[in-house]
Amino acid sequence: MRFHFALTLQALWTGVCQAAMQHYPAAAWGHYDVCKSQVYSDEGLTWDYMACQPEAADMTQYLKVTLDPPNITCGDPPETYCALENPYMCNNECDATTEELAHPPGLMFDTEGRNPTTFWQSTSWKKYPKPLLVNITLSWNKTIELTEDIVLTFESGRPEQMVLEKSLDYGKTWQPYQFYATDCLDAFTMEPKTVQDLTQHTLLDIICTEDYSRGYVWKNDKTVRFEIKDRFALFAGPRLHNMASLYGQLDTTKKLRDFFTITDLRIRLLRPATGATMVDENNLSRYFYAISDIKVQGRCKCNLHANSCVYDKEKLSCECEHNTTGPDCGRCKRNYQGRAWSAGSYLPIPKGTANICIPSNIGPVTRVCDNELLRCQNGGTCISNVRCNCPTGYTGLLCEKRRCESELGGCGGPDSGQAHLTPPSTSRLLLLLLLGSVLLRGVSCWPAVL
Repeated sequence: MRFHFALTLQALWTGVCQAAMQHYPAAAWGHYDVCKSQVYSDEGLTWDYMACQPEAADMTQYLKVTLDPPNITCGDPPETYCALENPYMCNNECDATTEELAHPPGLMFDTEGRNPTTFWQSTSWKKYPKPLLVNITLSWNKTIELTEDIVLTFESGRPEQMVLEKSLDYGKTWQPYQFYATDCLDAFTMEPKTVQDLTQHTLLDIICTEDYSRGYVWKNDKTVRFEIKDRFALFAGPRLHNMASLYGQLDTTKKLRDFFTITDLRIRLLRPATGATMVDENNLSRYFYAISDIKVQGRCKCNLHANSCVYDKEKLSCECEHNTTGPDCGRCKRNYQGRAWSAGSYLPIPKGTANICIPSNIGPVTRVCDNELLRCQNGGTCISNVRCNCPTGYTGLLCEKRRCESELGGCGGPDSGQAHLTPPSTSRLLLLLLLGSVLLRGVSCWPAVL
């Protein structure tokens, strides 16, 4: 009998874990686009709070671009350029005083699809062999969470050496995101790798790739990428169907969350395309940088306390909910500091946990309930981590008591309306405890990562 019971427990354990680990379509997880909704309770209408975040958008429409050196843009004085693949085709003119011939930085972010293509262009490599160095800095004055690949489209040949860098402190310090070169060992003393070489454990590694620098036929290979989605896929699967796993990692691993968060990006152009092993010193007007488009898709970071972000007076700011405030909803509003501020949580799927700020004048209220360890019992629901909304027939801090216990005659009396409850058998009690443990700590069924 004991052996049969053990097998039953093992089967149930396996079934629950498999249910927790199966992959679901991304649509099933929602987008965390609602911060609160009204629900009915014993006290009437009340608010049910949820984790929320703004929709992803094209973030290039909100940035400020800075070039270093400042006079690196072509056209002052006017200059004629030759084609890289044909040194005798020298009919491209850049003149900053003529709109049709000017190539200012703003053309990296205008609407694509125009004919002819618009693009920013640097001066030529006329000071060779001194390196042609250009820093292009994109600043948002706001923390941004990246959601799609960063894509640079070059109108010239793609650079033979380039570094993409990020800042999390508004440009005070910088960290490399990725190195790009035709020869990683020669340029950066790094072994060449691709994003496909990364694993869950090495996702945060900084690599040098040769995928976007090689190739003489540059007209067919114009883009340089920093692969965001391929990194997401290491947790969420090739088609990003298992977003629960990704959200769980973002929730619990700060380094991973910070890896996809920026305030600034910097593109360091170190060596232009030359198309050959030797630079033609007799025709240096063939060598320059030209970028027609930069794509940066992301959302304002609002710590899961806002579902919209506004752009006012050239500044992005979250429209904070959950009694929070600040550009990133990073602190509690005045008079709502009854407990320490905390970011929202993606878990449990699909609504997450709001972790709202509570009024200061209700005393030192601690967390009464949550959706993990302090669960409301007997079908009760946790309201804002402050109280349990108990179903009819139950009361208590966690809905753990039957109302009839305080009625005349108790729960077994003639007026109670309830029959005596039969204590569960030992085996059934053990089974319930095991299932409860699994459901409370279902995350432990997931494979450990990072």
